[in-house]
Amino acid sequence: MNIPFSKVSITGNESKYIDEVLKSGWLTTASKALKFEQLFAQYVGAKYACAVNSCTAALHLAVEAIGIGPGDKVLVPTLTFTASAEVVRYMGADPIFIDVEYGTGLVSPSILKKALREHPDVKAIILVHYAGQAAEMKVTGGEGIIDLCRKHNVKIIEDAAHAFPTKFGDQFIGSFGDITCFSFYANKTITTGEGGMLVTNDEAFYKRAKTMRLHGINRDIWDRFTSVKSSWEYDVVEPGFKYNMPDLNAAIGLAQLEQAEYLRAGRQRCAEYYFRELSDLIAVDLPICYGPYENHSWHIFPLVICPEASVSRNEFIERMSNEGVGVSVHYKPIHRMTYYKQAYKLDPINYPNAEKIWKGTVSLPIYSDLKEEGLRYVCQTVKLLLDKRLNYFFFPKEASRVQLSTK
Repeated sequence: MNIPFSKVSITGNESKYIDEVLKSGWLTTASKALKFEQLFAQYVGAKYACAVNSCTAALHLAVEAIGIGPGDKVLVPTLTFTASAEVVRYMGADPIFIDVEYGTGLVSPSILKKALREHPDVKAIILVHYAGQAAEMKVTGGEGIIDLCRKHNVKIIEDAAHAFPTKFGDQFIGSFGDITCFSFYANKTITTGEGGMLVTNDEAFYKRAKTMRLHGINRDIWDRFTSVKSSWEYDVVEPGFKYNMPDLNAAIGLAQLEQAEYLRAGRQRCAEYYFRELSDLIAVDLPICYGPYENHSWHIFPLVICPEASVSRNEFIERMSNEGVGVSVHYKPIHRMTYYKQAYKLDPINYPNAEKIWKGTVSLPIYSDLKEEGLRYVCQTVKLLLDKRLNYFFFPKEASRVQLSTK
């Protein structure tokens, strides 16, 4: 079989909405982007949303909007994609890397409390909701991440690239911190091809982000060219960026948003299959889900191959590929990246949980169109590679023994 790591589901109104944009004669940012913003904000329970061309753009606008500047310090988990840290450097500020929990890959309140004690002068945290699960935003009878940040006057930027639609308790991620940033890259839980969204309940942050996303111009450019009452006159009030989302992308996003829960439920089905079939594997740690499955968006399903396994992580990836199963790694920690390691003299010993995850982590295929036959093949291949006692595996439907190749 051939099971890709990721596959986009385009089964809704994507073609219809794209056709509407093409017929309108206006392909860049316009009414579809505005509608996408409005509906997305309603979905997550935020007052304002600003559509942009990537989650990196949203994160950049976020750190700029809250006033991060040269010499400031921002907490960033080391287990994340480089964008979470690089936007801090864009502003001349310094990321302070912190460890994560083993099992969830999340920054916990206890990890955050320790970081705030050691770095009392930090201005903000970029909090990553890893794999589709929310960090512990609130704690009954204790201090959650929101409480700790408010207590220490630390702004919260949530990197929710993995986390739509994700809930903590009965609230969607996007309604907690000062600013939340989402990704709609091609392999994300919903996609616009390329794109992102910044959401906030703070009007000042929203207005700043909206101005800065398009060259610092003080009015919507599409309105200047389409409104019968418009004028050529506009002003540049800040040296902004080119981060707007075109309507062609927003059209896809609108269709994907309509199916967001359906797509999430499909990924949950895959996750439940993996938990059921792989839970007895020796020398493999499955991800920990500490809340209801329905609150998790299941963007990735990362397992950790322990040192005592019969194959190494890298050997496992190669063999899975040879058997037609696409897998990936999330992530090589930032403290291992050359630039940050050298610039900030980072030592892996200071990030024991991220190190343990990194040395064995591999993400299995998980997407709504992955059927039971494919899930069965993935699990049987995983079991054979990680259990020395097995020489073959069995397909019930096909009633045949399939020998694993020795490549």
